[in-house]
Amino acid sequence: MKCEAVIFDWAGTTVDYGCFAPVQAFMEIFRAYGIEPTMEETRRPMGMLKWDHIKTMLQMERIGEEFRRIHGRDFTDADVDAMHNRFQEMLLGILDRFSDPKDYVRETVEALRRKGIRIGSTTGYTDVMMEIVTREAAKKGYEPDCWFSPDSVQHMGRPYPYMIFRNMEMLRVASVKNVIKVGDTISDIKEGRNAGVFTVGIVEGSSEMGLTKEEYEALDDETREQMIRRVTDRYMEAGADRVIRDIRGVLELV
Repeated sequence: MKCEAVIFDWAGTTVDYGCFAPVQAFMEIFRAYGIEPTMEETRRPMGMLKWDHIKTMLQMERIGEEFRRIHGRDFTDADVDAMHNRFQEMLLGILDRFSDPKDYVRETVEALRRKGIRIGSTTGYTDVMMEIVTREAAKKGYEPDCWFSPDSVQHMGRPYPYMIFRNMEMLRVASVKNVIKVGDTISDIKEGRNAGVFTVGIVEGSSEMGLTKEEYEALDDETREQMIRRVTDRYMEAGADRVIRDIRGVLELV
């Protein structure tokens, strides 16, 4: 394919191996409301606008029942607002520690730029959160040509395609056929599919995998391959055009 731009996600794709900053904050907020979410429940909506993520978790059958049992009523949007405000405060306090570029990110981006390919990005974080993430990542050598959060598109984040379109506008890309979108969540895949771009899921260090680097490297070969197949199947079922082991796989696509 002719590629003019690659649009990357952030946490779990280019920074924050395993996408642990938001997971940690989400789980703590629900615990504050007396609910103990599972890791699977917490990660299932990953990649969405964070307000939408919290509401989606509250709409899950088990969590919704727990909320009614503990609080004696159904949740409201006011509860989502309150939880989101606490989430933001907590996340802003830890983001600087979860902004290191993943392995091979800097080298891959440099190789793409040598080919004349522009680098864009989308995220589920807000502009305020991204001020921290982009600053810390830039200190360590990763800086895309542009980035857009849901704040830039009237809060219509993933799975809506509008952040991708804003990237294309800024990067002056001629066609969706010339764009690759790379992400580590099902929401990323849906965003790319809805935009009509070539959509790629990344396995190692992804939210879908949900492991730290140390946990992943400690797996025996058989277990590792089983988990890779599970994540790959999830991406493909969501509509991914391709799945890559790590970010270097993008170079084979262009």
